[in-house]
Order: sequence, then structure tokens, then C-alpha cells
Amino acid sequence: MIKLQHVSKTYYTPAGDYPALRNVDLEIRAGEFVAIAGKSGSGKSTLLNMVGGIDSPSSGSVEVGGRAIHALRENQLAVWRGRNIGFVFQFFQLLPTLTIAENVMLPMDFCRTFPVRDRRKRALDLLERVGVAAHADKLPSALSGGEQQRAAIARALANGPAVILADEPTGNLDSLTSAAVLGLFREMASSGTTVVIATHERDIAGVVDRKVEVADGALTTGTARETSQ
Repeated sequence: MIKLQHVSKTYYTPAGDYPALRNVDLEIRAGEFVAIAGKSGSGKSTLLNMVGGIDSPSSGSVEVGGRAIHALRENQLAVWRGRNIGFVFQFFQLLPTLTIAENVMLPMDFCRTFPVRDRRKRALDLLERVGVAAHADKLPSALSGGEQQRAAIARALANGPAVILADEPTGNLDSLTSAAVLGLFREMASSGTTVVIATHERDIAGVVDRKVEVADGALTTGTARETSQ
């Protein structure tokens, strides 16, 4: 599903060149749940941005679902992202003036992936799946952090993407809520969605299929879950 070959990314700043990624090779299978782990500044978020087409490599190639996304123009990338990638962020990024259901419907409105008459029902079905359907018509401010993250996951699933990318999705949650959110990602991967998360979670190995460590922009050997071997 995901294939990075010899990917490097250098940011050019007034203070000098900053190599965020160094010659990264990585393959992730369809339906695999992979954690990218590393300290702040290690390059894990940059790696997610490469896979999601938010940023482009300085060198190397990025393929997702057989599509060479590093070769797409920005307008092509925007269309591709909307239909193929679901993003989940640490601070939820729900629009505060829209209800939870409207937030989930928004990606469908942008990409027109579903008829207008079907969008609210799909949003409610997704909110039911993540356990917050009772809050569908509330504003995000009325929900707890864990409930907002569940709603954000529902939004990420709105267009039925093949890949979910989550950047520190449990970084703003307590340990019990974090475990529940990771359980949702586990369920998604088990049902065929490819899930890649960047995380500081220390106990992630028991949940994911594989953990890949990033240090100074380079990958170290990944560790597979015993149950996946």
C-alpha cells in the first residue's frame, strides 16, 4: 500500500540546511497498523507528511496504492488526498462553529464522494462506529477531549480512505482514553484500512503490527507484534 524508496527531505533555512529525512526506505502493507516512534524533531511527522502528500521529498519516490504521489502537481495532490487519505491530529482540528455531524460531513462536501442526501446518514453511522453518535448535534466545545478525538477519527473515515495517518493522536489524552483511541485504530486496521501513526506512546508495541523507530531522520529496525508473526 505504501512504498518509500530512498526518500530524503532537506529544509533550507536562513540558519542553514536541515535534513529532516535521510535516505528512508519503508514499505507498509494494506491493512497494517504501523507506529512511527521517535523523539521530537526525529523526523516522524515529516515522514507522515510524505505519505500523505502534504510535503514532497527532496529526493526519492513515494508511492501510495500504486500511485507515484511525489510526481503529482499540487492541485492533483489535493484531489488525491481528499479521496485516499484520512488525517487525525493531536489537537483534533474540529471546526468550532460546526456541529460534530457537520464536521464529519465536511470532507464529503469537499470531495462530493457521496450524494448530498446520504451524507448526514453516513456521518451518523461513522459517529456510531466510534461511540459518539449521541453528540452528533453538539458543538465540539461540548465534548471531552476523548470524545472530540473520536469525532475526528469519524471525520477521517468520511470518504472511505484506504489510509489513515495520525500525528500524535493520543498526545492530548489521558491513558485510559488513549487506550480506547488506539483500540479504534486497531479495529480499523483489522477491517482492512492501513493505519500509520506517529507517537510517543511507550506501550504501543502490544497494539500495532509493527513499530518503526526514527532517529535523526533515519529509520531503525522495526519491531513486529508477536501475534502478527
